Amino acid sequence: MGSNEVEVVMVDEVPFPSQISTTKPLSLLGHGITDIEIHFLQIKFTAIGVYLDPQIVAHLQKWKGKAAEDIAQDDDFFEALISAPVEKLVRVVVIKEIKGSQYGVQLENAVRDRLAEDDKFEEEEEEALEQIVDFFQSKYFKTDTVLTFHFPSTSPTAQIAFASKGKEESKIEVKNANVAEMIQKWYMGGSRGVSPTTTSSLAAGFSAELSK
Repeated sequence: MGSNEVEVVMVDEVPFPSQISTTKPLSLLGHGITDIEIHFLQIKFTAIGVYLDPQIVAHLQKWKGKAAEDIAQDDDFFEALISAPVEKLVRVVVIKEIKGSQYGVQLENAVRDRLAEDDKFEEEEEEALEQIVDFFQSKYFKTDTVLTFHFPSTSPTAQIAFASKGKEESKIEVKNANVAEMIQKWYMGGSRGVSPTTTSSLAAGFSAELSK
């Protein structure tokens, strides 16, 4: 293997690079899927990879030596992970195709509910959410479509990118800090995150990182 080749991690048959470089290399520290069970049949929707600046470990020393099971059940840990001032990226790969509008509504509902609970749902947040819903409205999520949520360390914003085979990549900037935070909570929010497998994987990853 050449030195510039990046190792690949398989997440439910979907390949994820073990590292993604943005302004700096970010490491794949957790992964999982979103799924649903209907009549004992598991339907998988997306595979998820969570990429973080390895420096994040310095902000999570309180959990040093803790077992993965304990971290997975500790929502304070995930709050600290989300508020840590480091670069984060969530890569979502579509397994089961759906309309972009369906995904937009899922994201909108999840973010709005969290904002309403924290008393942070004002006109600005509603506007920002509407822009995201509009962005997804005309899209179609074919299998292997890639969504990227990039959260820079320098500002409390997010950038969402959509890349589907044969289509030019399109992006939208989420300038509202509250909405950007709740998108992070949807994917990395511990017990209330959209993907329990991702929560467990992050807990296991950090339990190992923090015991080094």
